[in-house]
Amino acid sequence: MLQRFDALEPLVQALASRAAGLERPYVVAVDGRSAAGKTMLAAALAERLDATVIAGDDFYTGGTQVRLERPAALVTACTDWREQRIVLEALRSGQNSSWHAFDWDAFDGRACDGLTVKSPSPFVILEGVYAARPELADLIDLALVVRVDEGVREARLNAREGKIGPWERQWCAAEDYYFEFVRPLNSFDIMTSDLAL
Repeated sequence: MLQRFDALEPLVQALASRAAGLERPYVVAVDGRSAAGKTMLAAALAERLDATVIAGDDFYTGGTQVRLERPAALVTACTDWREQRIVLEALRSGQNSSWHAFDWDAFDGRACDGLTVKSPSPFVILEGVYAARPELADLIDLALVVRVDEGVREARLNAREGKIGPWERQWCAAEDYYFEFVRPLNSFDIMTSDLAL
């Protein structure tokens, strides 16, 4: 049953309660549309729960050009969920994990030279669009979706991107498809509103 939270501290308490007594890290997927506030929420939760945060953007594989595939294919192609599985499996078993993140500064398809290394904590948070994709369901203890007023989200997206062109629109269409057909909002465990972090 979808549970809603409009304030951070009750959400923190609920997560802590769900993870109590677990002898491995508790894995939370923080999902939601672009510019909904996932990164900020993940950071706030990490600070309060001593969590390891994994940025979904590190695993971007969608390329730098406009693609001709339908939205369903873009959902599959956007992130390397197989690599995310490897990372989550290691952290859940108490081991460190590492990967080469996509280089957003170069934005030319290559990964950063440096290795991203994470060690397990009581909580592991995978944040990003598609974090709660079905291919990772067996590794995720709780799927959380962040919602925000659409006007606020679009303003944030425009401020961040500078403009919304064909490249951005293809990924918006993929998100539409994902949240309508792959992970409808009622399929999540928890929904948050904009928590004004």
